[in-house]
This record gives sequence, C-alpha cells and structure tokens, in this order.
Amino acid sequence: MSAEPPHGIDVLRVFCGPDGRHGNALGVVRDGRAHPDQASRQALARELGFSETVFVDDPERGVVDIHTPGARLPFAGHPLVGVAWLLDLEVVHPPAGEVWVRQDGEFTWITARAEWAPPRTLRQYASAAEVEELDVPEPGERSEMGVPPTPEGLWGRSYAWAWEDEAGGRIRARAFPGRGDGIDEDEATGAAALLLTARLDRALNIVQGRGSQILTAPGPDGTIEVGGRVRLV
Repeated sequence: MSAEPPHGIDVLRVFCGPDGRHGNALGVVRDGRAHPDQASRQALARELGFSETVFVDDPERGVVDIHTPGARLPFAGHPLVGVAWLLDLEVVHPPAGEVWVRQDGEFTWITARAEWAPPRTLRQYASAAEVEELDVPEPGERSEMGVPPTPEGLWGRSYAWAWEDEAGGRIRARAFPGRGDGIDEDEATGAAALLLTARLDRALNIVQGRGSQILTAPGPDGTIEVGGRVRLV
C-alpha cells in the first residue's frame, strides 16, 4: 500500500470493532471517470495495495466497480458496506446485482445473496484458540487446508472459523485470500461471512483478524444481511 493515497481517494476502515479500531482498509475513488478503463483501474488498485478499491461510476444511482490488486470482482462485502456508508446510499449497483442498504445506529447493512460471493473453502476448527494460532499459509501449504489450486496455479481462498459461543452465534475467524496479489490475510471479509451464514442458516457475530466485527442475519428469499461499522481514515 502506498504511504499517501493520491488526491481524490478516500480511505476507510470497514467492519471496525466496538472500540472503533481495526476494520479492513478500503480505497474509494469517488470520480470513476478519472480512471475510465479497466487497465487504469487495475493499475491504481495494484498501486494502492488494499484488499479492494472501489471506483464510483454513478454516485446518485450507486453504480460501482470493485478491484483487488489483481482482478475485477462482481461482488465484495466490505467495499459495498464502505462505499454505501461514505456516500449515504440506499442502494448500490455492483456488477453482481442490486444491493439494498440500511443504516441502524452505528451499523451499515447491505442485503446480498450468497451465490454472488466468490467460491471459498470454509474450514471449521475445534476452538477459537486454534484459529488464532494459525500461521498464514505459504503457497505450498494451502493444500493442507483442503483448498485446491486454481487453473492459474494459485491456491484458492480459505476461511478458517470456530465457535466462540455457539448458542449465542459468536464466531472467531480468519481469512486467507490465496490470490497471489500480496494480500496474504484479510482483516475482515464480508463475502466469506455471507457464505458462512448461508451454510449455518443463522445470524452470526463474527470477530475476524485482529479484532474486526461482522454481523450477519438471514433474510427472506435466500437473501442475507451483512453489517458493520465504518470509519474514515
């Protein structure tokens, strides 16, 4: 990540903990016209080095474009929560589809579908302590986590999780993107929380990374809400 983001880029932290700390860093380019083609957007996302960077193509309609340092994404959780909070939007339009937004006190919520999230291996561990003690896997070790390599030879995304309080829906998690783009571990991952909520079919309170917090709740017709706190850096 560059030391000082270029002019015209807001930097947020999304899914902050109760004390306002942690959260996953996000770059938001308010005027997407400054980077009109995919090549220039990909180059800027690579330069910034955030897990994702959002380009706003229409701030009134909420049309956005999401890039990691190495690829364009049709959907991602923390970028959509972050840009919706920053621009005070009621709906966001990433390539995956229409995403509705609501504000609830200090939390910003989006409604999405699990099938929009990129594939990811959800690996359950016996205890939160086991998850916390995991080393960031080297590329040659990721097969041990049950994650097959992609056709490009990169090891796939994995989400390590364990119950902290099953009755209360509290989970400890860590995410290893495995994209080979310099992001070895995600501090907070809304798309993974979406997939885990769909699998468990219940509301969750997830602590990920160093102390980020993600809340989820199943909704009607297969939708899932994902919510969290956002702070401007």
